[in-house]
Amino acid sequence: MSVFIVTGTDTDIGKTVLAAGLAGALGAYYWKPVQAGVDPHGDRERVAALSGLPASRILPEAYRLTTPASPHLAARIDGVQIELDRLALPQVDGPLVVEGAGGLMVPVSETLLMIDLFAHWGVPVILCARTGLGTINHSLLSIEALRARGMEIAGIAFIGDAHDENERIIPALGKVRNLGRLPLIDPLNADTLKDAFAASIRIA
Repeated sequence: MSVFIVTGTDTDIGKTVLAAGLAGALGAYYWKPVQAGVDPHGDRERVAALSGLPASRILPEAYRLTTPASPHLAARIDGVQIELDRLALPQVDGPLVVEGAGGLMVPVSETLLMIDLFAHWGVPVILCARTGLGTINHSLLSIEALRARGMEIAGIAFIGDAHDENERIIPALGKVRNLGRLPLIDPLNADTLKDAFAASIRIA
């Protein structure tokens, strides 16, 4: 089973759209272990709409929390205890795309960061990064944090308007593969995402 984690240098960076495009391109299963905030819907529903995958390949979350906040806080507000043994990777017949919540240093619980959960799984990570101002610092810090935990970085995928210098210098300094840049898509639907992903992101 091939597994890829899709994470980001920050929240609201476009990683759900990237994960949907990747899962659709690979014909993979999609899983978000912890969803915090479901008004009007969560990322699972968004990926179902954008990926073109059958419903059977969109897996239910281990924890579906109603409060839009960091998972540790959302769980506390919702009266839920997040336990590591419920966060084991699902065993599926085919590729699996796993989407993290927020950025790498987001706390899943009082004692567990998202990045530590990724390290526990020990599977490759795709890092999503903005193209604009501030992305060099955030991206290189994220790469350094992943490497400090001995994690394999499959590559970095940029999301947003073109910025040639940021897209050049981050992979060069971070010594990671540049997977390409997914542009902002309008209108965004399964067909436009499929076309943009195929044209922009290198997954071979």
